[in-house]
Formats: sequence, structure tokens, C-alpha cells
Amino acid sequence: MFWLDEAAPEAAQHAEEAEHHTPIIVELVNHWFGESAYAFQLKHTKPKWDWLLGKFGSSAESAFGPYTPENAIPWYTVMFFIACILSVVIIWIFKGKLSESEPGGAQQTLEVSVLAVRNMIQDIIGPHGLQYFPVVMTFAVLILVCNLMGLFPLFMSPTAATSVTFALGLSSFLYYNYIGIKENGIGGHLKHLMGPVWWIAPLIFPIEVISNLIRPFSLGIRLFGNLFADEKVMLTVSSLAPPYTWFAPIALMPLSVFVALIQTFVFILLSQLYISEVSHPPHEHHAAPGEEHYHGDEMVAPVLT
Repeated sequence: MFWLDEAAPEAAQHAEEAEHHTPIIVELVNHWFGESAYAFQLKHTKPKWDWLLGKFGSSAESAFGPYTPENAIPWYTVMFFIACILSVVIIWIFKGKLSESEPGGAQQTLEVSVLAVRNMIQDIIGPHGLQYFPVVMTFAVLILVCNLMGLFPLFMSPTAATSVTFALGLSSFLYYNYIGIKENGIGGHLKHLMGPVWWIAPLIFPIEVISNLIRPFSLGIRLFGNLFADEKVMLTVSSLAPPYTWFAPIALMPLSVFVALIQTFVFILLSQLYISEVSHPPHEHHAAPGEEHYHGDEMVAPVLT
């Protein structure tokens, strides 16, 4: 069994090297813009973090690591920026292939995805929820692209970093609270946190407030945990047999794609559930010219006069 003892340090070394490997594009970005970003951080952001974290006996470098020009722009920032560009490009390519007479595979994929999200919104929020479709679909495309980026050479999944997943969770949190305040006013939005029974409102309200404040963290942790675990599993399996490291990612790729799809679905599903709590169908009224209104479960066409 001595060969296992010799192989273990070697496998650990391969795993450590792979874990700390930085994509070449991140190195190039820091080579071009790292000095400027580093100077900006030292002048503006680092002193503020030192002041804030100093109240808890910590510092910016203790929390975020050493500040250097080589890591001034984190890898997840570069990868997320690339994911945003890729999302726009993918939608533009799919949209450019639209055809009513001869729909291709890309168009059919796009139509199935759009209809699936639209049906989810109608089932969870209601017909009036279609007005939120652009934001929900943007979340879906962007998160899916982020999740799948780690499967391609020279890229890493930005959703494997808590900074990105917490930012996405916070975006969803701010959006559905914005909807609640816009539709119900601040008083009405806070009132729905008190529950329907007035005499237990003092007990329900703090529980609901804490529950809502936890949501961005739960969204972020869930997304990060699954993507990070998926990468760790692939890295660990690859390091078990160094000569055949190319085979493990290929064998595990279907599982990684499944995880990416499921986590995208869970994120937009929960976001829609949160929106459904604060958004309600408008009361029946006489619509102004060109205005859409809803009646029951059917969306009534714009009224033209």
C-alpha cells in the first residue's frame, strides 16, 4: 500500500495547483488595468473597509486578502462581465435566426425556453405577472450562462464565488421589494408583513422581516454551494489519476449541465414566488387607450378608442 502514500501528496499538489490556477484572460485584464484598479482601491475602497472592519477587530486585507496589482480585479468580476456579454450575444444570435416559416433549432430552443418561463410566471404570479417577464428571463439567461462557463476552457463559473451569488440574490431581493412598494406603497408593503390577523401582527411582523432579510443570503448560498461543490467534485476526481485528468471532466459534464439547469430553475422559481407575495392583479377598471387590463384569468387586449 506504499504507493497510495506516495500518490496522495502528488494528488493533493495537483489539486492545489488547479485550485489556484487563474485563467489567462484574468491575468491579461489585470496586466492592462490592474495598476489603475489597485491605485483606486488604495485611495478609495480600502480605507473605508479598514474603518468598517476595524470596528470588529479586522481589516480589509484580513477579509479580502492582500491588495496587489495582480489581483486588483478579481477573477469572478472578469468572468461575470464576460457572462453579461455572452448573454447578450447569445440572445442576439438566437433572435437573428427567427423565422415563421422555417424555424431552426436555435429558434425552437429559444421559443421553448421563453414559453416555459412565461407559463411559470402565469402559474405562480398570475397573468398580470407577465410584465415582470423581461427581468425574470434576464436572471434565467445570465445565471445559466454563468453556471455553464466553467465547463469551457479558459473560463470559470462566476457563480462559484459568493460575491457574485450574493449580488444576484440582493438584486432579486431589491426587485421584488421595489415591486411591493410601487404597487402597494410603503405602508401597504409593510402591512402585508404583519399577516391577516391583527392581534398577532406584533409577533408575525418581526418574523417576516427577518425572513425577508435572509432571502438574499439563502439565494446566494444555495447557488454558490451547488456550483462550488460541483467544481470541487470535478477537481477531486480529476486529481485522483493525473495522467487521465482530461477524462473526468468529460464524464462528469452531463451532471454539471444538470446542476447548472436546476440551480437556474430554482433561482428564478424562488424569485417569482417572492414577487407573487407582493404583486396582485389590479382591480377591474376602465382602461385608458392602449392600456392593458386583466379580468379573471385572461389578459384582455388593449382597449382602443
